[in-house]
Amino acid sequence: MVPKKKQSRAETRNRRAHDALTPVNYMDCPRCNQPKLSHAACSNCGFVRPGLRIATGKE
Repeated sequence: MVPKKKQSRAETRNRRAHDALTPVNYMDCPRCNQPKLSHAACSNCGFVRPGLRIATGKE
């Protein structure tokens, strides 16, 4: 199927207006100050929030 008419620049740019990527928001871990994703466990120390323990394979 072939387009019947050429799409204008405005239509093309309006369509692509929502395609921009948003940067990933990192925050510092309050325990070890390493960057981590918010609402996720820290990859360095495993901290999530006070009072919450995550079971890991380590003993």
